[in-house]
Amino acid sequence: MIDWILFYIGLALTLLGGAMDLIASIGFFRFKDFYTRLHAATIGAIGGGFYPLIGLALITLSLDLDIYIKAYISGVCVIAAALIALTAPAGSHILARATHRSGEVVPKVVVDRIKEDMEKGDGEQ
Repeated sequence: MIDWILFYIGLALTLLGGAMDLIASIGFFRFKDFYTRLHAATIGAIGGGFYPLIGLALITLSLDLDIYIKAYISGVCVIAAALIALTAPAGSHILARATHRSGEVVPKVVVDRIKEDMEKGDGEQ
């Protein structure tokens, strides 16, 4: 019984990840600003990478396989999902900050705290 529950939860997470990838790709092409496109790409990386990997780990645990194979495949999936969850937001933050500091893309903002800090001399050069 628990195998079926794990299987269907894993299947739902995998389908959710596919839907989030589809939504992120539509948003990536529909948005006109660099920063909102970067947000859509990050949503695609987290939603399209993290959730399906967790779903695959659950599906693997529900299969009738040897325990070593189950542990290996689900462990690899969980480790890969953790790496995606840690690195995707940091990478998008680095891209946004570098783009802002280079001045290549002018953001449409009301208040720019980074620019204020740089003008005061508090920002790192």
